[in-house]
Amino acid sequence: MPLIKSAAQVELMRESGRIVAKTLRLVSDKIAPGVTPVELDEYAHELIRAEGGVPSFLGYRGYPRATCISVNEVVVHGIPNTTPLEKGDIITLDFGVVKDGWHADSAWTYAVGDIKDEARRLMNVTRESLNQGIAKARPGNTIGDIGAAVQTYVERNGYNVVRDLVGHGIGEKLHDEPHNIPMYGKPGKGMKLLAGMTMCIEPMVNAGTWKVNQLDDEWTIVTADGRLAAHYEHTIHITPSGAEILTKE
Repeated sequence: MPLIKSAAQVELMRESGRIVAKTLRLVSDKIAPGVTPVELDEYAHELIRAEGGVPSFLGYRGYPRATCISVNEVVVHGIPNTTPLEKGDIITLDFGVVKDGWHADSAWTYAVGDIKDEARRLMNVTRESLNQGIAKARPGNTIGDIGAAVQTYVERNGYNVVRDLVGHGIGEKLHDEPHNIPMYGKPGKGMKLLAGMTMCIEPMVNAGTWKVNQLDDEWTIVTADGRLAAHYEHTIHITPSGAEILTKE
């Protein structure tokens, strides 16, 4: 059975989510040509600690940094490096926070200066697909309803949802039950959604093929055809009337 959270537990996750959202906002203000992903990562780590939180990703299965920072064709799990950002890049900040034993996790894609119209459109479609999925996260629906809503919107706009990476439950563990929440699927299929569940909905959308490759560092996931990718994620709590987004200030 999925793990149902109490009101007190959700309140703790809400605080972790607030820290995630505040950190995303402040770090994103630093995104500019010439800034390096390592600089952004170090700033995020500092901000999380200042709020009494701990980076969820740091040390997770050996991951070496507080954040994942993915640029252009990197879909997810990009390890922050010292390569300066360039005007026209798109960059995804992805990280979690644990405070008082409860996690929250979010990701957002940003423009580095002026970007091409196609990159902007990919970002807009991916962000809206997240909204489409969240709208289906209500009691009585299924995990398949969430995935189908995301997939339908993305494909209608000419893009593809990554199949090899999925959303997940979250709570006392960064990846908790339900462990597999695909951003594609069929309406009515999969686990029934119940009030009190908490999960991460996170479409990863590619401009070209949905296929991806993993680099030799055993973390970085890139598009198989080298085209752009975008990624948006919120931690949500399913209430009797629908989804509450926990990763916002």
